[in-house]
Order: sequence, then structure tokens, then C-alpha cells
Amino acid sequence: MKDYITVIGGGLAGSESAYQIAKRGIKVKLYEMKPIKYSEAHSNKNLAEIVCSNSFKSNLHTNACGLLKEELRELDSLLIRIADETQVPAGQALAVDREIFSQKVTEELEKNELIEIIHEEVTDIEKISEEGIVIIATGPLTSEGMAKEISKITGQDKLYFYDAAAPIVTKESIDFNIAFYGNRYEQEKGKQETEEEWKNRLKEQDASYINLPMNQEEYEKFYNELVNAEVVTLHEFEKREIFEGCMPVEVMAKRGKDTLRYGPLKPVGFDDPRTAKRPYAVVQLRQDNQQGTIYNIVGFQTNLKYGEQKRVFSMIPGLEKAEFVKYGVMHRNTYINSSKLLDNTYNLKSNKNIYFAGQITGVEGYVESISSGMVAAINACGNYRNEEKIIFPEVSMIGALAKYISTENDRFQPMNANFGIVPELEIKIKDKKLKYEKLADRGLLAIKNKKM
Repeated sequence: MKDYITVIGGGLAGSESAYQIAKRGIKVKLYEMKPIKYSEAHSNKNLAEIVCSNSFKSNLHTNACGLLKEELRELDSLLIRIADETQVPAGQALAVDREIFSQKVTEELEKNELIEIIHEEVTDIEKISEEGIVIIATGPLTSEGMAKEISKITGQDKLYFYDAAAPIVTKESIDFNIAFYGNRYEQEKGKQETEEEWKNRLKEQDASYINLPMNQEEYEKFYNELVNAEVVTLHEFEKREIFEGCMPVEVMAKRGKDTLRYGPLKPVGFDDPRTAKRPYAVVQLRQDNQQGTIYNIVGFQTNLKYGEQKRVFSMIPGLEKAEFVKYGVMHRNTYINSSKLLDNTYNLKSNKNIYFAGQITGVEGYVESISSGMVAAINACGNYRNEEKIIFPEVSMIGALAKYISTENDRFQPMNANFGIVPELEIKIKDKKLKYEKLADRGLLAIKNKKM
């Protein structure tokens, strides 16, 4: 075996991986194709380039991403340390000067004698993995050559293209005075059933779908706000690729007032338990994790701005107080079906020498990518030294993300840090702030006890 570990990709995940490996006394060859070749969205020659927002999200202890940053600080994350050093005023959020941030990360890795940075595109993973351990951290804009190589080693005919995804809400924030469980056609009241028998049957229905009925007035108010809401502007290359294969709910709605009622909001097969009559429209929510704590809004892939999603989708009866753990997004984002391919150390199940890290694994967000890079690096080092795998506790946000991406799911889609993916507390706490504080305390304690 080679006396070094290879990291492909010098973004957030790859840079964190390189640092963590070198910190453990192992040589690293870090491949980054810039400045020889750039993706459509990159322009900075430095490592760890931040392409979109300069925000690393909330720093609050009671926020899921805030907890994740605290866990990473506890484990000596290079990128979170530099983010703290280069922060700019942003209230309760951690935002950075993106130019200085990338420059400092680059300088830190360049001066490390155990890290060799090689500026070229890699397109032959099999050869590298035959001779040593490799972490693939090529990001959501993986080059065409690398994408083909990844498809070959994962056995996937093609990579997934995260064209558009629907928002996800917590189950506990749904109003069940309005919502009801069950699948289409099983919700209509039977001719021989009393109303009490019918309502009892609904309570016993399959919990994988939750239904939100709307009357005509509610639907029309929602429709008018939806078609006039503000959308995110896409890059030109994203427009070319995205609209070929998907339809955002706001675009579909603009085709006509009743288009949604003949599509994802079709009321056929349902009766409203409050009226025992067919509603004017029905929004369905589908279970999104094994625990049944989070649900996605079916057919609501969207390009609306986050604030607009909160405003407009909260108009749906039953979602007035909805807690959105993930907003709908729409952009090019290449990722593998990690739920079937990776374990919870980000190791490829079919090849112990290959790890993946970053958004290509299905973690969504800057801090989440850094977290995956750290976990992959720590375990790649353990593999190099023939040590046991290090599994992070699922009550921690680092561990919960690793478990999420590695738990088999036929509807797998990228996920960011949120309290909906961690195990629930043993005691039910109604106060949301107190509940999140307890979850955060538990997660951080687990990391401190796991400290390496």
C-alpha cells in the first residue's frame, strides 16, 4: 500500500479531509483541478472556494447547524476555525469574508509538509484505489470525466441530478385537527360505515402519508400567492439542465388555476373527516425517514426563495405552524445514491479503499460537507493503520448525518443538519427551544465523550 492517502477535490470537504489526515501524521496527496480547469460556477484559484452564500448559518446552540459547528470545533476542524477567524457581522449567523477564508485555508494546507497539492483533473479512481486509500470529494459540480468514473466504480448507470426537491417539515408541527393519515381511495367514507367508524379507521391507517384538505377559498388564496411569489435566479447552465426533466410547483401552477388540482393536489379518492365530503384540493405529505418524524410535501419541488416558501406553504391548512427542516431547492447538484452505496463512515461498501465526502454523498450545506470530510478522513486513517472504524454517536449531529446518508432509502435525497434526523429525547418536551437545547446538550456531550 502507498505511504499516503489520496484526496480528490479541494473544496470544503476535501480540504478538511487533507488537514485531518496530515494532523494524524499521514502524508496526503490532494488533487484539485483548478486553476487548470474550472467548473461553470467556480472562479477562485484557491482551495475551499465558497460559491453561493457566504453564510455558514446559525451559531446558536439551539440550532441544528449551530450544534454541528460546536461539535466540529470540539474535534478541531480546520475550516470552522478559519471561518471563525474570518467572520463578518451577520447577527446570530457565522458569515465569512469568502476571499480571505479561501486564501487562509489554502495557506494553511500549502505550508503543511505532509500535504502535497497537485493541480490536475483525476479520471482514474480504480488505479488509485488499487494502490492505496482515496477520498473522493469532488463536489456537486463534479467534472464530466470524473462523473463517468464515479458511475463506473459505484455500479450506477448515471449519477443522480438533484434538479429540484420538495420542502420537508416535522411531523410534530403539523395540525392534526385538520390533517389525517392514509392513502388515496382508502379515505372515502364507506356507505355502510358510521361517521365514528370511518374516523376510527382513518386513525389506524398507514402513517406513511399525511393528507391536508383544502376548500375552494383556501385553495384560491394559496394559488394566488404561489404564482406571484419570488423565485431564485438560476445560473444559465442550471437552466439548460434542470427544466428538461422536472417541473417546479410554481411553474406548474402558472399553467392554469386548476392544473395543481389535476396533478399533485388532486382530491379524488379522499373525504375530509371534518365534513365527510370530498375536498376541493388535497396536499399530501410523505414520510421521509424511518422514525417517521419528518415528512416531505409531495409534488412541491420548487425554486421559490426560502422566505417565500415559509410564507406561501404555511397557508396550506394544517401547516400554519409548520417547522421546515429543509426548504425546497433547485439547482444542479451531482450526488451518488449513498443510502445504498456507503456505510456510516462514508466508506464505499464494495471497496474498503474508497471513501466519499462532501455534497456528492448527499449531505447538503457547507458545514455538513466539512463534517463528512472529517468523518471520512478519520476513518481513512484508521483503515490505513488497520484500526477499527470510528462510528460517531447518532445523537450527535455529525453521527446523525452519517447515519442518514447510509440508511437505505428508495427516495433518498440530500439532507442538511436538522433535529428531525436525530433520535428523540426520552422525555417529551413541548417547549421547542428547551427541547432543542436538550438535544444539543446531549449531542455535544456525546462528541466530548468520543473525543479523539
